[in-house]
Amino acid sequence: MATKDEESGNTVADYSESMSRNLARMEELSARLAAVMAQKREVPPSLQAPSPDFYMKAGAAFMREAVANPTKIMQTQIDFWGKTLTHYIEAQQKLMRGDLTPPDDPTGPDSRFSDEAWQVHPMFNYLKQQYLMNAELVRKAVADIDGLDPGDKRRLTYFSEQIVDMMSPTNFLGTNPEALALAVETEGQSLVDGLENLVRDLERNDGELVVTLADPEAFKVGENLATTPGQVVYRNRMMELIQYAPATETVHKTPLVIFPPWINKFYILDLKEKNSLIRWIVEQGFTLFVVSWKNPDRNYADVGLSEYVEEGYLEAIREIKEITGEKQVNAVGYCIAGTVLSMTLGLLNKRGDKSVKSATFFTTLTDFSDRGEVGVFLDDDFVSGIEKEVDREGYLDSFYMSRTFSFLRSNDLVYKPAVRNYMMGQTPPAFDLLYWNGDGTNLPRDMAKEYLRNLCQGDRLATDGYEICGETVTLKDVNVPLMAIACETDHIAAWKSSFRGIQKMGGRSKTFILSESGHIAGIVNPPSKKKYGHYTNGDWSGTPEDWQAAADFHEGTWWMRWGEWLSKRSGKQVEPREPGAGRETLAPAPGTYVVERPAA
Repeated sequence: MATKDEESGNTVADYSESMSRNLARMEELSARLAAVMAQKREVPPSLQAPSPDFYMKAGAAFMREAVANPTKIMQTQIDFWGKTLTHYIEAQQKLMRGDLTPPDDPTGPDSRFSDEAWQVHPMFNYLKQQYLMNAELVRKAVADIDGLDPGDKRRLTYFSEQIVDMMSPTNFLGTNPEALALAVETEGQSLVDGLENLVRDLERNDGELVVTLADPEAFKVGENLATTPGQVVYRNRMMELIQYAPATETVHKTPLVIFPPWINKFYILDLKEKNSLIRWIVEQGFTLFVVSWKNPDRNYADVGLSEYVEEGYLEAIREIKEITGEKQVNAVGYCIAGTVLSMTLGLLNKRGDKSVKSATFFTTLTDFSDRGEVGVFLDDDFVSGIEKEVDREGYLDSFYMSRTFSFLRSNDLVYKPAVRNYMMGQTPPAFDLLYWNGDGTNLPRDMAKEYLRNLCQGDRLATDGYEICGETVTLKDVNVPLMAIACETDHIAAWKSSFRGIQKMGGRSKTFILSESGHIAGIVNPPSKKKYGHYTNGDWSGTPEDWQAAADFHEGTWWMRWGEWLSKRSGKQVEPREPGAGRETLAPAPGTYVVERPAA
């Protein structure tokens, strides 16, 4: 509130004790903020934005369009001016009449503007409508540019959208009515709490902003995440092999091994009990082994894909055969681990080794001719920047992968959480999946370079062949019965590219399932949720679009369909197997590698 100073007659602010205390606290936090920013880690420019050459190409294409077709550009501009001016006049006329309701709002629903003030407050509604008009202009201007190849056009669309999203009025305190109202209501406490959250995140990440998505105190791996009973039965420098305890009176004869991606940690498949795929598999009567990969540091710089195959895949399969006494295993590969599983299968085929009876691929790319949404980060400018970084450090810090994947869904994984944490001062939610999302892993230097250049860019596995462990393999060499599950809105492994890769594999027995939702939710989709459905179709003769058009839709998860398919390839029922089969076990599940923090 404000009062009159009796001596001077000037209006002065009359702050409550709470407000004064909060303002002082903000000054203290600002000093901490300045200190951490002064020690900010150096991120190479090549890993923060496309190269200047890209922007020069885009600018040149726009200028050519302006010269060749000035009428189209002027019409777009005139339409924009007309909408903007009409909206301004309508708002002004209402205010002049004393009508404080906003003019008609033709904009559709947008979760960023869910607070009521965006709809009913004349100023905030005006800001919203003007922002959305500007966003529409940028999108149309980019869409109308000709003369760029499809890859550059996709990148221009993506990065221009990033700028548009960043400039949303919801992302700024002065134009966010919900944050302003809360600051007044709490006498500044929400801003203090938000600044504390911001400073803590910056300090945790050497001055780089990585928004905390989930309450870091809410979960502990091995206590309330990754709790399915089991034992580490083997360990080498690359991985720990976990065997899970049986949960049924008998089990299928053929054991199952899951190779999760080493870009993330395996417990995405074993979060809480209610959404754990690992627990569900054990409850279906399978002897289950899961690989938990080592989180590498610079000592692993010379580890490439051949080392992952020899010391990871092949070693795990050998150990499982020895522990169970079986001659064959069924194998699952998730994401990049599915890509490398396909190489391993091709290698085994070349060697005449029939150790793998069947394979399942979760959201796996083996044909990189169309790299999907993540492809905007796979051009030479970014890849060359990554190569320089890993050559200097010996590994790719998990920070870079985490940031890349977050900005593929920037509104959901960057801006909305930032507004909630920093402007509203809220504690991040206790959300198991988002906690896992923030628990990233490093990548070895040689593996990262090999994967980006030879697979993502070179597409060698689907074309000329990929050299692995002394053999050159192609997708045609993958000849075991297989099932592949892809996800409809996957922004990392586009389902159509996944389909094309499986289509090129050599085996005659192939099943493809398309799950609703994305890279994680489409896989971690337990029956109890009754949430996402899936599509099936046995025709491989046409395009992915042909396949989907003719596919049958089924309500609910694909888990049971996969379980039935796997049961038919897993042999008769036998006595349940306790972890280790008499050998000394090394640690209870989830093991030690999954909780290690690698040395810098």
